[in-house]
Amino acid sequence: MSTAPSAGRPGGGDAALHEVEPAILSRRPESSIEPTLDRIAALVSLLGDPHRAYPVIHITGTNGKTSMARMIDALLRERGLRTGRFTSPHLTSMRERVCIDGEPLDPGRFAALYQEVLPYIELTDERLGVPLSFFEVLTGMAFAAFADAPVDVAVVEVGLGGTWDATNVADGVVAVVGPVAIDHTRYLGDTVEEIAAEKAGIIKPGALAVLAQQSLPAAEVLLRRVAETGATVAREGIEFGAVEREIAVGGQQLTLRGLNGVYPDIFLPLFGEHQAANAACALAAAEGFAGTAEDGLVERAPLDPGLVRQAFAGLRSPGRLEVLRRSPTVIADAAHNPAGMAASVAAVTEAFSFSRIVGVLAVSADKDVAGILDELEPVLSDLVVTRNSSDRSMPAAELAELARGAFGADRVQVAARMDDAIEMAVTLADETPDPGLPGGGGVLITGSVVTAGDARQLLRPDAGTGDAPRPDAGTARHSFTAADLS
Repeated sequence: MSTAPSAGRPGGGDAALHEVEPAILSRRPESSIEPTLDRIAALVSLLGDPHRAYPVIHITGTNGKTSMARMIDALLRERGLRTGRFTSPHLTSMRERVCIDGEPLDPGRFAALYQEVLPYIELTDERLGVPLSFFEVLTGMAFAAFADAPVDVAVVEVGLGGTWDATNVADGVVAVVGPVAIDHTRYLGDTVEEIAAEKAGIIKPGALAVLAQQSLPAAEVLLRRVAETGATVAREGIEFGAVEREIAVGGQQLTLRGLNGVYPDIFLPLFGEHQAANAACALAAAEGFAGTAEDGLVERAPLDPGLVRQAFAGLRSPGRLEVLRRSPTVIADAAHNPAGMAASVAAVTEAFSFSRIVGVLAVSADKDVAGILDELEPVLSDLVVTRNSSDRSMPAAELAELARGAFGADRVQVAARMDDAIEMAVTLADETPDPGLPGGGGVLITGSVVTAGDARQLLRPDAGTGDAPRPDAGTARHSFTAADLS
């Protein structure tokens, strides 16, 4: 029987965590993809198939996956369900990826979980001859943690693509596909159609496929997959959607049309039209899950509107247009491709009345940096380029050359370190008259999840990334270790 502390409770396991993190990080990075499910299938088989111990809501798409995962999780927990949530990448700690009841596993439990699963990881490495990757190990750990808790439902975000993603050993009763755009072309293909085909792989026979609004080429691919699998489809803008949206202090006020009813007066404490669309998809997924849980049909009764409002009103999505400080206002955002950046800059210009926005940009070298710069140029007065803490970060000098081509040399400054870049940007924003008042200056720190995480560590190191737990959230109904699953 496991005596490790439950998720979300203080465990005093920081020392143990610092021992296991390097071991996990030493494995093949998640940016190095090999299209096979053989290794993760072998691992979960040795663990006793923990991913089949609970229903799964599976989420893919180019942007918005983590926000949708947090929204779905909140809606399910508000209904009294115990949830597991697996998302990636993390902002500051890999523990964030594995959450139970909205809270990351505490350091002691995370370290203990790794030690419990390690013998099966090593056996899989030995049998297949190719070591499990960083992402495969964390996926196996998450599935085991959710079975150990146990959870009523797992909300699982795809790491990359869909068909060959390690999470795809699970069969989601609900498959959510966010907007598909060009990204990760090295692994997913050069066209929207190719990328959509990879992401469509999470749609399984008999599932409910919740599809965000898509370009026509992506929609055709996804609907073809729905037809091939016999899945049921729910499409944003047709079966569900955000029908009213107004800007509000600290977010937006929405009316959402779900699969089973209309939900007015929803306050969403997140910025941007894209987050309203994410909320509509999350609501449809939660409604659909309520119907698939027993008979595979979408139930006709709507969810309790009061619970829906409470779930959305208490939502957090760290690193997604998150205000880290005021006077001047400093915002961190994880946008890392042109489509995501377009949504973010539209949200900033809509929600904030800055007369001047100074950007801080650090991006991965393998991204469409030119496309990202093209989205930023019309809205930024100045840009400070730097690098983040990832080994994949583009060198600041190289990024500066590209930025000067888009912005002109007089609007671009370079800082070797993130803290220096933020200080430079704040100084520039402070030059705007009355920077603390509407119409003053603001700072947008963006380009990568790592960039947003670094900014949070510098400006709000104690902010945390978990959700507020439900008052009646209990401990595990019973406890057993990953070893007991085999």
